[in-house]
Amino acid sequence: MPALLTLLAALWLAVPARAAAPAAYTVYAAGDIAYCSHPDPAYSGAAATAAIVEQGLARNPRAAVLALGDNVYARGSAREFRHCYGPTWGRFRQRTHPAPGNREYLTPGAAGYFSYFGSAAGPGHYSLDLGGWHLISLDSNLAPAAHAAQLAWLRDDLARHPSRCTLAYWHHPLYSSGGHGSDARMRDVWDTLYRAGAELVLAGHDHDYERFAPQDANGRLDAARGVRQFVVGTGGAFPTPFLRVRANSEVRDNSRTGVLKLLLGADGYEWEFLEASYDGFPNGAPPDRGAARCH
Repeated sequence: MPALLTLLAALWLAVPARAAAPAAYTVYAAGDIAYCSHPDPAYSGAAATAAIVEQGLARNPRAAVLALGDNVYARGSAREFRHCYGPTWGRFRQRTHPAPGNREYLTPGAAGYFSYFGSAAGPGHYSLDLGGWHLISLDSNLAPAAHAAQLAWLRDDLARHPSRCTLAYWHHPLYSSGGHGSDARMRDVWDTLYRAGAELVLAGHDHDYERFAPQDANGRLDAARGVRQFVVGTGGAFPTPFLRVRANSEVRDNSRTGVLKLLLGADGYEWEFLEASYDGFPNGAPPDRGAARCH
């Protein structure tokens, strides 16, 4: 019997330990955030959405923030970042991974944006890993030559960071039912992500919340391999109307400000739109929420 026990113990020790699954990460995302025309940032829409994010970050020290461009109005100046973004979303700047919007570029070279976020903004595009997810921040404001260079970088980045689950974010949505409508400037980027098997794209620009079904770069529904897009231009700026409902738009809401909460798991994700209430009276409509698996 002792010999049998010794053999069983040896066999058990020889079995390789199963690698632990990557930890899930929570991210909070929105764009179109701090509106400097408000007389007091402490009572602005940006302050209301910042309160939601700050509560979430306090509960989870590993949670992160994605700022989806037009982070401060109206010109993205250094002064606006200090006086409007700083007192609100600036409270968690060290946990924020930003992307620039068109408002930032109303200051030449988006100098206020790059100065405020420093190394966190990279050269305008960069990537990072959160658990089993690869995240990519891109600049949708570039001239053709710079855009081509960014696209080449993206292809190289995807090749060097193979991941089952990938999320990319920038400012101008390829698909939108809002006032600005769909913007084709990032179609080649979307196609690159689609071919690489990416799951999610986040954008802002239109001041509303919209969720699309998974699609390819030409707007065709693809439940098996398509990329799902969220428009989250609800960070605190004034709301704007929907004009023309796009194909494959699943949920639309321009009646409230708020942030998108994503739980990025080992093989899938969960989403929930969290409403902000800076006047004490929330909308009352049920939030959009759901879950899906990575490809």
